[in-house]
Amino acid sequence: MKKQPVTIYTVAHEANVSMATVSRVVNGNTNVKPETRDKVLEVIKRLNYRPNAVARGLASKKTTTVGVVIPQITDGYFAELAAGIDDVAAIYKYDMILTSLDTVEQQPVQVIQSMLAKQVDGIIFMGHDLSDDLKKEFDNSAIPVLVSGSVVDDDSLPSVRIDYRQATKDSVNFLAQHGHQKIGLLVGYDQTPINAQNRIPAYQEALEAQGLVFDPANVFVGHDNYQESYQLAQQILDQGITALFVSDDLMAAGVLNALTDLGKKVPDDFEIIAGNGTATAQLTRPMLTTISQPMYDLGAVSMRLLTKMMTEGAGEDEELNVVMNHELVERQTTRADQ
Repeated sequence: MKKQPVTIYTVAHEANVSMATVSRVVNGNTNVKPETRDKVLEVIKRLNYRPNAVARGLASKKTTTVGVVIPQITDGYFAELAAGIDDVAAIYKYDMILTSLDTVEQQPVQVIQSMLAKQVDGIIFMGHDLSDDLKKEFDNSAIPVLVSGSVVDDDSLPSVRIDYRQATKDSVNFLAQHGHQKIGLLVGYDQTPINAQNRIPAYQEALEAQGLVFDPANVFVGHDNYQESYQLAQQILDQGITALFVSDDLMAAGVLNALTDLGKKVPDDFEIIAGNGTATAQLTRPMLTTISQPMYDLGAVSMRLLTKMMTEGAGEDEELNVVMNHELVERQTTRADQ
């Protein structure tokens, strides 16, 4: 015979108190006599009662859940950000609902609609592309939305990120100082704001500041894909490029392995700087020189800021666009300075 579920009514009946009293105990309300609280807690423990978060949300208008939307579940960059989010969420007693845009058949707007239907109290969005339909969903939503570890085409959304423009300039300047006359740029997608409005213009500005020629043909698109990046290596070499800044570590690994298979020595013949600083950078041989981002901290700060927005609202003096520090970590795909 199937065991009957333990409900708030079951606990109230067993403890001989009202359901309102049980609710107050569960939610930490201090307006309960100590002996009554102890009795209710004893029954809860004995019956292994687990409060229904949805029911509690209906009563309090909050579900203590946050939605986290990432582009790719297999991308180490977003996984490390999500770890920081999850740890801080646990501290503040929030559950995290994680959805990846590449593992569902729905369109991004349907993913957000589905998340909103779950009555989440806030959303952390890590995607690089914000369609007009998505903007409309966020604008019409009564809950706070924050962009983490990325840039989207909506300045009204709070964000936590590094300065992607400066990181790109730091990389190009470093390679130019090693005497390279043709430096390429490999990005995931050339139309997303993080690249179209940040990395690509910064790449051009850095080249021109170094007295080098900017050629749009030296900007390559690898769709954040290892195999595509691997296949681009020959074209990169054919264009006379001898150094490359790559926005994503996995794409950089693809180019690195292809160059090795093509008989090129890295860094003697060709230098590479990758843009994320994930664990992948230290798994390659040679290990990748990278822009190091505080990914765990980006996630943790994002969740802390979202918590304040959910509980206190955004104050006039609240900094809603946090830019965190990055650094260029030299490993083995760039030559040591002489």
